[in-house]
Amino acid sequence: MNLVVQGRNLDITDALTDHAEQKLRRLVKYLSEEARCDLELSVEKNPSIAEDQIAEATIYTKGPVIRGREASSDMYASIDLLVDKLERQVKKYREKMVARTRRAPSASILEQGFTLPEEHEAEESDLPQIVKVKQFMVKPMSPEEAALQLELVGHDFFVFTDVDTQDTAVVYKRRDGDYGLIEPQS
Repeated sequence: MNLVVQGRNLDITDALTDHAEQKLRRLVKYLSEEARCDLELSVEKNPSIAEDQIAEATIYTKGPVIRGREASSDMYASIDLLVDKLERQVKKYREKMVARTRRAPSASILEQGFTLPEEHEAEESDLPQIVKVKQFMVKPMSPEEAALQLELVGHDFFVFTDVDTQDTAVVYKRRDGDYGLIEPQS
């Protein structure tokens, strides 16, 4: 796994990088060699925030993008919490893939960039299930109109068809109060 460590409001020391590499090695057994991990370590400058040491990671595989964010008052603890969270996410996704492909697990799991588990102990009842389905009309509109609609409906995200590209897109509310736009890649 390729690791890229970046800092924001923080100088990245060799000790921090070594600690992150050591902890993230736990994930290597679940991921393929081609996986890439972007780790951003940052410090919030707001004195009213007690847990100001933040570790965020994004792992790119051939399949899903796995993302996690943890904060604490100590950067090393934030990294430890983050790796625990990422390991749970990777295991959960891998178990879902094994459960879906029990008849031929090797092809689809390896295509997604994950290695095969030693044991297939995941039970079908442990996996989350879809319990509700909603349908709605997707109207062509600009991203700005979609952001306005997002505020009006009071949700965290809003799906729409971009009036210029005719592609389905998603506008979402970010933690910092701004908006994000997810567009399909051409």
